[in-house]
Amino acid sequence: MPSTPRCTATRVRGNGRAAGHACISEPTVASALDPRSRAGRCGAATVPATAASPIFSPSSIAGLASIPDAGLPEPRGVVSVRALPQAPRSVPTAAVVEGTFTPRRIDNALTAFVVEHPRARFVVDPGVCLDAERRAIAQLPAVLRVAVRPPAATVATVDSLREHDPRPLDFALPTHAHWDHVCGLLDLPGLPVHMHRVERRWIMSGRVAPVGGVRDALRERPVVEYDLDGPPVLTFTASHDLFGDGTVVLVDLSGHTPGSIGMLAHTRRGWVLLAGDAAWHHLQIDKIRQKASYPGGFADDDRDLTFRTLHRLHLARTTVTVVPAHDRAAAQRLRAEDEPAAVANDG
Repeated sequence: MPSTPRCTATRVRGNGRAAGHACISEPTVASALDPRSRAGRCGAATVPATAASPIFSPSSIAGLASIPDAGLPEPRGVVSVRALPQAPRSVPTAAVVEGTFTPRRIDNALTAFVVEHPRARFVVDPGVCLDAERRAIAQLPAVLRVAVRPPAATVATVDSLREHDPRPLDFALPTHAHWDHVCGLLDLPGLPVHMHRVERRWIMSGRVAPVGGVRDALRERPVVEYDLDGPPVLTFTASHDLFGDGTVVLVDLSGHTPGSIGMLAHTRRGWVLLAGDAAWHHLQIDKIRQKASYPGGFADDDRDLTFRTLHRLHLARTTVTVVPAHDRAAAQRLRAEDEPAAVANDG
């Protein structure tokens, strides 16, 4: 029987906002749809729920351990972060956020972001290729396709770049390697990819790709691997300073996939954290709610670790603007900023 996260006391550093925070949610385990079920994950078969299927209630977790806050980096400059326009899809809130029915529906989208630093211009989560149904979605388990298939109006990343920001890119930075964060690379041949070493090994190892992965987008192109070998930042346990100036810092958001990262960027309007799929919507972070068991049970590689990462995001949200990749409302706010290209760093 899967266990719930165990809480252990930890001395709080930084501003100490984490102290005394109460846990209000917990992993939801959904019998046949649980990622621990091999039949459920591969999509070949599902197992009906039985009386032995473990379903947790919110009261089953006594509290949340104190999470250290290591504070923010000291940046030497600013960057710009802009969301590329994308067609929304209206979905039931309960299909995204566990146990949440208000509002009744929310908009999600497959959003890519353009980041400009004085030394590079790059795209984060280039998630949609041309003819995505044939080139990417067809490679997913059948049980997932209906849940993840985007609306017909969805714009390919390459088309959005051409229309809204056609200047050359230096590289791509996926927050993780699921199809809807990398398959846009199929239309950007030769563009280098910066990828967490743990994530690349996960997606490329084994006879077939993990559930949700599409390897073709990562083949036959330069890949620059990095490690999260830097110190803790905010509530996150490890980091990597992408340019060495504190303006773009990658942080550990593992759980959804083993090597999931968030991109913390210092902009004119403050700190922004692109959180990938560590959460699908800000309601998860605000309420500390897991993804709904379907399709979240297939999507999250480690539900318990994903849940712990949600707690870290919940505590960080008062210091930084957290933007989940599929939260259209959060992405729209970034679009509205329209910051200048970039400001030269100090020194």
